[in-house]
Amino acid sequence: MTQPIRVVFFDAAETLFHVNGSVADIYLRHAVAFGYQPKPNATELISEAFRRAFHDAPPPVFAATEPTQLKQSERLWWFDVVHNVFYRVGMFERFDEFFEHVYEVFADPASWRLYPEVPHTLKALRNRGLELGIVSNFDSRLFNVIRGLGIAELFDTVTISSLAHAAKPSPKIFELALEQHAVEPGEAMHVGDSLRDDVEGATKAGLAAVLLARHGKQTPPSVPAIRTLDELVPLIAS
Repeated sequence: MTQPIRVVFFDAAETLFHVNGSVADIYLRHAVAFGYQPKPNATELISEAFRRAFHDAPPPVFAATEPTQLKQSERLWWFDVVHNVFYRVGMFERFDEFFEHVYEVFADPASWRLYPEVPHTLKALRNRGLELGIVSNFDSRLFNVIRGLGIAELFDTVTISSLAHAAKPSPKIFELALEQHAVEPGEAMHVGDSLRDDVEGATKAGLAAVLLARHGKQTPPSVPAIRTLDELVPLIAS
């Protein structure tokens, strides 16, 4: 970092907050309520199917610009992902009803939990005079989630892939976020849990990048990394 950092951007899910439980548990519980007949190892099967379906999905970037059409595009994107999951583990008659229900479940802030250090870290950064933003491939449900978790007012900007028409690791989404703060790439830092989407994407756009490696996750020696967001303020200060 050759310039003072003026803006810190964060990834959203798995950086600021996480699912309350697990995606597989939530899918299974609600699918059963709509008639899904689970196998003995259903949670493990759904978890692996979700990992594969999410990995195989195209970037969440859509041509639509009108808000209603954009939200419909987001919904259809997720319909394909969840349909792919249950195509692998067992389809059931009321799948469409289940999907409409579970899609709204993940719009509910109660389905998510903040990591405990998030509020005081964000406030400490703001107290240092830094601007804060989110750069995420999350869809427009993110706005309701961060309001419900009580952190929306701590961010100056929120840039999501569907509105930016670009998804991480594309440099374009970072460039659009930078424009909102009127700063040069060297004046910004991005923090996230994905080596590809967050670190490589931000670095290609010219930002300083920090990998958030929770739970003892292994990190390449050449990549600046922290274990919790508690370590971020001292890192910037140094």
